[in-house]
Amino acid sequence: MFDPTPPSRDPAAPATEAPPTVRPTGAFVLAHPAHFIALGAGSGLSRFAPGTAGTLWAWAAFVLLQPFLSDLGWATLIGLGTLVGWWACTVTAQHMRVADSGHIVWDEVVAFWLVLWLVTPASFWGQLVAFALFRFFDAVKFGPMAWADQTFKGFGPRGGFGILLDDFAAAGCTLLVIALWRY
Repeated sequence: MFDPTPPSRDPAAPATEAPPTVRPTGAFVLAHPAHFIALGAGSGLSRFAPGTAGTLWAWAAFVLLQPFLSDLGWATLIGLGTLVGWWACTVTAQHMRVADSGHIVWDEVVAFWLVLWLVTPASFWGQLVAFALFRFFDAVKFGPMAWADQTFKGFGPRGGFGILLDDFAAAGCTLLVIALWRY
């Protein structure tokens, strides 16, 4: 079972020694509701490109939920998902002892839901373009993504907000490119 309290420090160890980071496992995902949410129901456990895995999970969830949710339903889900995600990302980052672990993918999930909701109706190919653009902007982190990523680094609510903000900036850039393309 995961113990969120930091291990006691060896008194003989130098004071500058940082506590070890936590590598998430299936047990870690299930140890706390915040972990389950922040790690995208386990999609963030991917050893290769967890952000991409989380975005693919978001896409699949969108396709499954789309027939059942109205615009108001999507707005509510994304709004509540952002607030709950802020809490979940904050708690999980603290428990992992990493300010913005790549394994925390709820930021990709909720930001990509926003993209897909706003480009709907879109064909599979349109959604694929949205996916590729979103992943590009999320990965390169220039301009507004870099600002958000650097300005809100850290632990606590500010850090949890920063985890989400750079992905919302990537979503905004994605939507801007799609709007210009459609125009």
